[in-house]
Amino acid sequence: MPRVKLNSGTIHYEKSGPTDGRPLVFVHGYMMGASLWRPLSERLSKRGFLCVAPTWPLGAHTEPMSPGADLTMEGVAAMVGDFLDSLGLEDVVLVGNDTGGAIAQILSTTADQRLGALVLTSCDAFEHFPPPIIKPLIAAARAQPTFAAALQPLRTRFARRRAFGGLAHADIDKLALEWLRPPLSDGRVRGDLRRFTGSLNRQSTVQAGGRLPQFTKPALVAWSADDEFFPLEDAKRLAAALPSSRIEVIPQAKTFSMIDQPDILADLITDFDGAGVGRDVAARRARAAV
Repeated sequence: MPRVKLNSGTIHYEKSGPTDGRPLVFVHGYMMGASLWRPLSERLSKRGFLCVAPTWPLGAHTEPMSPGADLTMEGVAAMVGDFLDSLGLEDVVLVGNDTGGAIAQILSTTADQRLGALVLTSCDAFEHFPPPIIKPLIAAARAQPTFAAALQPLRTRFARRRAFGGLAHADIDKLALEWLRPPLSDGRVRGDLRRFTGSLNRQSTVQAGGRLPQFTKPALVAWSADDEFFPLEDAKRLAAALPSSRIEVIPQAKTFSMIDQPDILADLITDFDGAGVGRDVAARRARAAV
């Protein structure tokens, strides 16, 4: 798996599709990893997009971050920007889900110079953050022993189903097991997750929401019809706040529309791309040749 070394630590990522395709960069949520996006990346890379799916330091990362890394919502958003800089990506379509959608909102309203468009699937927004399901972990994050103890029940399928089962119609227990292995087995990764968890607060999303009118580039709000965590009203508020946006509702999908309905989400992103995957390919090839 390719990796990029940033000042804050090493980011591992998955990549597929032609190098001269329009880049799509994905931002997953809390205690999730790059594998969340594979069904969608497989479809979009075949359509000519360059799909880049990093595992961000939100708990499922396999290599601990640097001791001084800023593991707040704003800090991780800055890492996403550093990652784009390191790869030299331009005209990026930034795609966020769950906590990653909130991180995408922060980056798009603070340092959007490499972004060409924004796609928000079901995600945290406005005053609806942090989600109630992780508030016990936020409380436990005050001390390392209590946080480690709070994670232990996730070794059982019952607890994993309670934590992750409502995110998709499909059975995602294999994915959950993969994502939980690092924080359950590596104390340094668990320490990163504890620092991030303890930093979560409503101001991050409220402030980002207030800045959304500043992002005037194209935006797609693609919300899941069956979402149990993120209300459709937030999708409407996001679309209203973003000046150049459209909203779509994905049927028969929970939060993970990229797993429940990857074909529909791929179609929406392809259509949203406007002139199609050939858009600016000649210019990209010219830049790559320099």
